[in-house]
Amino acid sequence: MKGPGLRALLLQGGTARACLALAALALTITFASPYLTWARPQSDMVIVLDVTQSMEVADQQHEGRSVTRLAQAKLVIGEALRKLPCGSRIGWGLFTEYRSFLLMDPVEVCENQRELLAVLSNIDGRMAWTGNSEVAKGLYSGLKIAKALPSRPALVFVTDGQEAPPVNPQYRPSDDGAVRVAPGLVVGVGGLLPARIPKHDLEGRAYGYWEANEVMQLDPRSYGRGGSVAGEQMVEDGSERTGVMLGSTPGSEHLSSLREPYLQLLASETGLAYQRLTTPQALYAALTSEQLAHPVASRVDLRWPFGVLGLLALLAVYLPRRRPDGLRPAVWRRGAPADRTGRSTRNLPQRSS
Repeated sequence: MKGPGLRALLLQGGTARACLALAALALTITFASPYLTWARPQSDMVIVLDVTQSMEVADQQHEGRSVTRLAQAKLVIGEALRKLPCGSRIGWGLFTEYRSFLLMDPVEVCENQRELLAVLSNIDGRMAWTGNSEVAKGLYSGLKIAKALPSRPALVFVTDGQEAPPVNPQYRPSDDGAVRVAPGLVVGVGGLLPARIPKHDLEGRAYGYWEANEVMQLDPRSYGRGGSVAGEQMVEDGSERTGVMLGSTPGSEHLSSLREPYLQLLASETGLAYQRLTTPQALYAALTSEQLAHPVASRVDLRWPFGVLGLLALLAVYLPRRRPDGLRPAVWRRGAPADRTGRSTRNLPQRSS
């Protein structure tokens, strides 16, 4: 073999040894479980869903069919949850009557995705035990729940904002110290046009709609106290209290729509953001925004990059490749000499001497 070919084969041999050494080093490092730690923004929140009767109004659209507000909220939240980065934490809660309840403490979304989605799928209107829906009180109690948890998660409160019974502006419920500056989000769900509210039995089956004479159209204080004489009005029950209530529609309280201005007011008073429920992408952007996310030390596993590096190094050694002169590498067999082109001469005809 002449000089250039010999130098090329020696070079190839040195490269093969270097690749084998690199593969051995990379694969050895993977057994040490290397990792990096750095702070990156992650979400830590409790999502509270309104399960009162107005959330059963089917004024939302999903894939061409009508669905209830609660069903739409669960679909959008579920899709957003699947996209959250690992390390983010979510817990579940529900709101009914006048308070919120914690169902599940915040847990990491990647390791517990199946459990989180299972709990979400089982939240429905059968969990409500009364027809009342005192939204402001539910928001305040939700803030207290989030504040009491060790990690101080953000609160995401999902509701249509309909108070039942309506709230009188002069007798709004007290926040009782629930106002906070920490991040949080009020999510409004529902159509802007009034729709009928379905009735449900104890098994959750719909059997009609609420009528005007079955629903309280004004807050209890506005009805006044009865006097000793028929039709007499007490002094403290002035007519100014019977005006339009916060987020209410006197005479049409048996119909329901998204009470967006009222929810925006509640959000601003408690230092939270407000967003209408639209698409999973929009909700995901809100849940991962700087307002809700906060820096958390994350551990990134480095075993797979080193594993891939070792595999590539092995492939570089054993994959077929051409010699510098354009011929395939010699196929060496024990006891089989090769000619000058690198081909085995075992089965070639031998020239007689």
